[in-house]
Amino acid sequence: MTGTKAKTVVALAAAAALMGACTSDIGTRQAVGTAGGAIAGGVVGSQIGSGTGRLIATGAGTLIGALVGGEVGRQLDRVDRQYAQQTAYTAFETAPTGTTSSWNNPDSGNYGTVTPVRTYQSQGTDCRDFQQTTYVGGQPSTTSGTACRQADGTWRIVN
Repeated sequence: MTGTKAKTVVALAAAAALMGACTSDIGTRQAVGTAGGAIAGGVVGSQIGSGTGRLIATGAGTLIGALVGGEVGRQLDRVDRQYAQQTAYTAFETAPTGTTSSWNNPDSGNYGTVTPVRTYQSQGTDCRDFQQTTYVGGQPSTTSGTACRQADGTWRIVN
């Protein structure tokens, strides 16, 4: 996909996500969070590397962004989700196991953490278990999961 085509796809997806954000239904907000996370993660990933490496980073960013966006999209605003998605992407890609990465939105007062808790290989594939805690109005919401890197370098959430 050329750079122009990729930008067009991202723009169309962003427009669709913004149109969906007009509703207040929690399920819809979560779906919009997932879509928005995928878009933001893809954009962040596309800024890393070049050639095949950039394609791999874009795919990984899209998957990670979708996971994080879906989990936090239920309660967080757009800026909160951007902070959370960027932090999670960095944590999955570069943080040593056990290292907590934090984000904070001073405007909303919401904040959170992402911690890779285990890094291992499963059938020759690099995997990371993680824990994510998001604080909305001071109330914590903790989720956990596993992401595994595929042969092409992208991450796939396996649970």
